[in-house]
Amino acid sequence: MTALRFSGPVLPDGEVRDVYVVGDTITYEPQPGATTEARGWIVPGLVDAHCHIGLDDHGAVDEAATEAQAVEDRDAGALLIRDCGSAADTSWVHDRDDLPRLIRAGRHIARSRRYIRNYAHEVEPESLVETVAREARAGDGWVKLVGDWISRDEGDLAPSFPAEDFAAAIAVAHEHGAKVTAHCFGERVLPGLVEAGIDCIEHGTGLSTELAQTMAERGIALVPTVMQIDKFPQYADAGRDKFPQYADHMTDLHARQRDTIMAAYELGVALYAGSDGGGVSRHGNIAGEVVAMAGLGLPADYALGAASWRAREWLGWNPHLSEGAPADFVVYPRDPLADLTVLREPSYVVLRGRLVAGRAA
Repeated sequence: MTALRFSGPVLPDGEVRDVYVVGDTITYEPQPGATTEARGWIVPGLVDAHCHIGLDDHGAVDEAATEAQAVEDRDAGALLIRDCGSAADTSWVHDRDDLPRLIRAGRHIARSRRYIRNYAHEVEPESLVETVAREARAGDGWVKLVGDWISRDEGDLAPSFPAEDFAAAIAVAHEHGAKVTAHCFGERVLPGLVEAGIDCIEHGTGLSTELAQTMAERGIALVPTVMQIDKFPQYADAGRDKFPQYADHMTDLHARQRDTIMAAYELGVALYAGSDGGGVSRHGNIAGEVVAMAGLGLPADYALGAASWRAREWLGWNPHLSEGAPADFVVYPRDPLADLTVLREPSYVVLRGRLVAGRAA
């Protein structure tokens, strides 16, 4: 078996090392006859913690389109993806060694007629617990709830289900060994979810400092999807004629996004990077999310860690390129901590020990 050799600073500590790939694992023991593939900055495989493989703006896509999405994410360096809701059954991706490692949250679970058409299991409160239990059994350890969405009756964002039903749903997911995350734009849905012990919040634009403090204390994560929040003005404009209260609310949430996210960070909430690829957002842009997070004021090492070593640890994967670790990493021509935009220019992408993208792939 021919070993591959990659040389350069290995993040996050930046120590210059020779990294050898033997089979699908890493070793630092010199390998006679190893082929030198690259020199550059070596980063543990990137993580997209909020992505939608198998989904476009009309709903589920076929396997060919799903594969193309996964390849686009992979070639951008995202080697571990937490799928955050898909109408397609993407379990077959697990059998493809050339596609990113995938952690499926199953299909979104929403209130009837209260979410994007063809995306979710749309249910009433009396069916919520049963549906969550089914998705918990079918997924890869996560369930995705739609916490709030626009209510046509109220003309504004409103919780999808009563707090007690959310609490029962979270409890049954935990009983089945699954964690729970929820789409949350507004303020009203958050207290009940946090109190019920949810594991993660997506977007989180309605967070107060008090709730953020509680999240930090309880280890509840936040995936802010900054690039998605930047679309709020578009959503507000599209709904202004019919729902002016909703439009004003979305505009206000957008205006406060930096203060909201930075307050959560400063209080100690664990933030992770998610591109929201799928639907209205393109795949293959985890680099854009890291850059956007840093643009709010997050330190470069924190923003990159939110899409690499810290996110990998959070999701139960090797956070560092240690001896014997899976050979999943990306090589860059310049130091990402000095210039995060280089994340858009991976020189080499190695997945399961195979060179899957880059100059010689």
